[in-house]
Amino acid sequence: MTRPSSAAPDRTDPEGAIAAAAARCSNWGRWGEDDVHGTLNHITAADRLRAAGLVRSGETLSLALPFDMDGPQKGWRRRTNPVHTMLDTGIEAEAGIQGFPHGLGGADDVVAMPLQCSTQWDGLGHIFDHGRAWNGRRSGQVVTSEGDRVTGIETAAGRMVGRGVLLDVGREIGDDGELPDGFAILPEHLDRTIEAQGPDSAVGRADFVCVRTGQLARALRDGWGDYAGGPAPGLSFTTADWLHEHDIAGIATDTWGFEVRPNEFDVAFQPLHQVVIPHIGLYIGEMWNLDGLAAACRKDGRFEFMLVAPPLPITGAVGSPINPMAIR
Repeated sequence: MTRPSSAAPDRTDPEGAIAAAAARCSNWGRWGEDDVHGTLNHITAADRLRAAGLVRSGETLSLALPFDMDGPQKGWRRRTNPVHTMLDTGIEAEAGIQGFPHGLGGADDVVAMPLQCSTQWDGLGHIFDHGRAWNGRRSGQVVTSEGDRVTGIETAAGRMVGRGVLLDVGREIGDDGELPDGFAILPEHLDRTIEAQGPDSAVGRADFVCVRTGQLARALRDGWGDYAGGPAPGLSFTTADWLHEHDIAGIATDTWGFEVRPNEFDVAFQPLHQVVIPHIGLYIGEMWNLDGLAAACRKDGRFEFMLVAPPLPITGAVGSPINPMAIR
C-alpha cells in the first residue's frame, strides 16, 4: 500500500490531532464489545502455519537485550535495571550448609525489576486516552491496584506467534545505518524501505513489524546516555493511519519509546501511544535488539521470518519482559 506524503500535524494542537487520529483509526467494537486481544485478532491458525513455512535454515536469533544491571534505565518513574540476587550459591554447597542429603548442592536466585525495563511488550492496559482504555472501557474499571483485570498481559501469552517483517529504516534512510535522534519516520519512509528491501518486506494483515532505527546500535557502541527517555528517532505521529490500514498484529522498535522524541507537538508526551494502544488495540514492543537480525537479513536478502515472542503470563500485568525469537 502506498500512501501520499504526510503533512506535519499542527504543533499547537496535540489534543485535536490525537482526537482526529483516534476517530479515524478506532477499532473499538471491531471484534465485539468484550474483546481483550486487540490487533492480535488478526492472526489466524493459517497465518501461523504460513509463518512456520518461512523457516528455511533453522537459524534462531534472540532479539532481546541482556537483563542485567548494565541496562538502559536511569530511574525515570522508578524504572530501574534488573536486580539479580543469589539465594544459594556454590559457596554454601561447598560448606555443606544447605541441608541436602548425600552431598547434593544447588544454586537459586531471584530477580527484581520493573516489567518494562528492557526488551518488552506494552500491553493494552498500559496507556489510556481521556480515561478510556482499549475498546472504550473506563480505565478505572480495567486497571486497579489489583492490576489489569480485563486485558492483562496474560491474555496475549498464547498469541504472539506469526510472520515477522524487518524494516531496516536506519539502513535505507539513515547515514551509516543509523537515524539521528529526533528523526521522525514517516509513512513514506516505511514504504521506501519496503520497496528497497524487496517484495518479501511487504507488510500486511497479522504481521509483526520490526523497525530498526539504529539507535540501539549507537547506544551499545557509545554508552546508554539518554537512551531511556531522551531524544530518539522513531515513528512519526502521522504513521497512525499507516499502522491501522495495514492491520498489523504488533510493532516493535529498537528504541526506548517507539515514537520519535522529541515528538511533533509543542507540549505532548507519547501522543502516538495515546492513539495506537487504546484505540487501535496495537501491541508495541520496545528496546528490541534488531542488529543481528538486520545483518542476517541483509546477508541473504530475506526480511521475513517466523517470530515467536510471547509475554510472560503475569496475571494483571500491563507489560512484560520478553525474549523474542526470530526463526529463519
